[in-house]
Amino acid sequence: MRIVRWAVVAWILAAAALAAPPRPLIVAFGDSLTAGHGAPAGESYPDDLRRMMARSGYHYAVVNAGVSGDTSTDGLARLPPVLQRHPRWVILEFGGNDGLRGLPVATTRANLQTMIVRLRAAHISVLLVGMSLPPNYGADYIASFQRLYRQLARQDHVPLLPFLYQDLVPRLRQQPGLLQPDGIHATAAGNRLVAATVWRYLRPLLHH
Repeated sequence: MRIVRWAVVAWILAAAALAAPPRPLIVAFGDSLTAGHGAPAGESYPDDLRRMMARSGYHYAVVNAGVSGDTSTDGLARLPPVLQRHPRWVILEFGGNDGLRGLPVATTRANLQTMIVRLRAAHISVLLVGMSLPPNYGADYIASFQRLYRQLARQDHVPLLPFLYQDLVPRLRQQPGLLQPDGIHATAAGNRLVAATVWRYLRPLLHH
């Protein structure tokens, strides 16, 4: 009799799981900064974002679609699988590698705009993430590079996180362990701070 009762309970739980609606999906789509390059497994900023959201009562699935080394051109080529997943939101983070390679700002802007247009045409909301560059790239190039994100956000009416590391950089002197030795990629501790920054911008846009 006990075995039968446990079988009934297991069947009820399985049926409830099948009947439960799927959680809305957020795709973190970007390059190595999204992928969590060099950080331990499970310690990328999307991993921390998922945990923060769950603790705050937001029941979303968060998928890390970051690939190290990707430019905005690579991101555009990888967009179809993202569209096929029908996420509720995409956190769009590309351009850093374009800038580090000195690629034309117009190319980066065109690629990002095409991604935004295609995502919005599929009824997917976009949080655009801005990037910056080291000072040795020259004031004019850096200014035009940073400007492209503001222009896209204004033109395409998407929310903008101006700079992914905007809360990380000011704390580097007090907490030097936030970046890996390459000076570019966040450590596990740095990624937690990045996730908190993303969450601060994303949270007002979501519904429980």
